[in-house]
Amino acid sequence: MKNILFAGFLLVFLIVLAGCSAESADNSSTTSGQTASTSTSKYPDNSNVDLDFDTDNLQDIWLAGGCFWGVEAYMARVYGVYDVTSGYANGNTENPTYEEVIRENTGHAETVHVRYDPERVDLEKLLGHYFMIIDPTLLNQQGNDRGEQYRTGVYYENEADRAVIDQVVASEKERYDDPIVTEVEVLEHYYLAEEYHQDYLEKNPDGYCHVEFDSLEGQEVGEDAQPLIDPALYPKPSDEELKEQLTDIQYEVTQEDATEPAFSNEYDGFYEPGIYVDITTGEPLFSSADKYDSETGWPSFTKPIDPDVVTEHDDGLLFMKRTEIRSRAGDSHLGHVFTDGPEDKGGLRYCMNSAALLFIPEAEMEAEGYGFLLDKVN
Repeated sequence: MKNILFAGFLLVFLIVLAGCSAESADNSSTTSGQTASTSTSKYPDNSNVDLDFDTDNLQDIWLAGGCFWGVEAYMARVYGVYDVTSGYANGNTENPTYEEVIRENTGHAETVHVRYDPERVDLEKLLGHYFMIIDPTLLNQQGNDRGEQYRTGVYYENEADRAVIDQVVASEKERYDDPIVTEVEVLEHYYLAEEYHQDYLEKNPDGYCHVEFDSLEGQEVGEDAQPLIDPALYPKPSDEELKEQLTDIQYEVTQEDATEPAFSNEYDGFYEPGIYVDITTGEPLFSSADKYDSETGWPSFTKPIDPDVVTEHDDGLLFMKRTEIRSRAGDSHLGHVFTDGPEDKGGLRYCMNSAALLFIPEAEMEAEGYGFLLDKVN
């Protein structure tokens, strides 16, 4: 009897430890609707959201990589992916429930179905992203999760995909000393998981996730990807208009590359929440969330809101090698970037002239047309 009780206790304990546990799933089922309407994803922006897709031209691949919550959220953000769903693949039962998959020997793997546009992303690149977020040498485990349902696998329907998959796997083998145990099989069946599992991390941004999203930074996107900030919305006024609109110091800094005095400019020591825009065009440049006290006497930031909103130039003045920063849409002189910034924030210091900037308070961003950047302030 004691052995039976101990075995029962051990089973319950293991279930509680599981990353996508039954308890957390049940709670999500009752609260995810409310969470989805009040939460903002902490994960990278999805460049596919505003793309037009030819659904007749899409191709499919099924990927198992541990708990499907994180794999789904990651793969959905790979440029060229139309849709990703979570489900159960290649088991030995029909229409399994989540409870059955985690508690019974169903043989199913937590799997995501990726539908992608081959003209934007090919299967090789897609699988490259997949292998960045898994450890293919681990058997029946990823992250904190243990069990057959958390095995890694690539499942396909199109026989022509097999050669590509084998090529990628062969390349991955060179990166590891241990053998790769990721299975490659024809898809036998795929059953869609319960609704509360779909887009789980969008509904529950603080939910469990074993996947790192860093490898999505800097991924190449096509010309049809919607930019975060559209420069066409911020045309530069004529020189005559700028002379009328700007103060003398604002004109001298932005149009004549002047530098205003340190410690006696508008935004030195100013840390209210909001964004800083180009004084000439209104193009968003920096967020208060990235502003810090560099003790140099000028407003300093660790990064721009979007790397594309500024351009870099070697100024070569006074025989010093410095990197000048100018605004993209207005081509205004803003300041310089140095490499003595906070190391934990990337090590850069964007040292700007207050006269080149206009501050938009957080409370006014929506009314001024910058509401789409509120998540960059918080």
